[in-house]
Amino acid sequence: MNAGPGSWPSSRGAAFVSAVGAALGLVGAVSCGGTVSRGAPAGDGGGSFAASAPVGACGAVTQQHAIEGATHVAICSYVDYQTLPPSSGDHYPVWAAYVTYDQPVPEGYWVHDLEHGAIVLSYNCGEAGCATDVAAAQQMMDQYPDDPLCTSGGEGIRHRLVMTPDPRLDVRFAASAWGWTLRANCFDPDAFLAFAKAHYGQGPEVLCANGEDVLGTSGDPPGCGAPP
Repeated sequence: MNAGPGSWPSSRGAAFVSAVGAALGLVGAVSCGGTVSRGAPAGDGGGSFAASAPVGACGAVTQQHAIEGATHVAICSYVDYQTLPPSSGDHYPVWAAYVTYDQPVPEGYWVHDLEHGAIVLSYNCGEAGCATDVAAAQQMMDQYPDDPLCTSGGEGIRHRLVMTPDPRLDVRFAASAWGWTLRANCFDPDAFLAFAKAHYGQGPEVLCANGEDVLGTSGDPPGCGAPP
């Protein structure tokens, strides 16, 4: 389900970004509303770290990745993320609302959620779908502990979690955090919950203001974020 149309106005311009900037108390170029230059890769000089051994019935594999950057780019522009699913990188100045989407959210929106410390669940199950796995993932999200940073904001947000289909994904189910991914052949509640608890809230910006319902109120053109 998408966030309700009344969650946020469909402002694509300066008013939305300006309000966000004021809330964040923007300071120089390192804050969310500014332009952030690409930082040095984490640890390994540019490549990803070694992946974990597969675990559980779904063969879940966890991996840390070099940080690709954090610059704001134009909404619907293409960003060539180096991991599947994305785990960091340039992104749009608007982030997705913390809800479950039934249509693919362009990655440039939800990578911004990762920067705020969110966990994003994504899946690609083909035409047959994977309703059982999606329902299990939703149950995990519903039961995830409340985040005081979110609940204190008065916006009705319980935690920084997003779920979206992702047609680019080359596994059935995955999770992303800032600098980390989990990839699996199906949804394993234990593995995904452990990943969420290990990496939740670990983005470079600690923020739980809600984002925009980027599907229900968006005026984005078809193919938003697709390769040129």
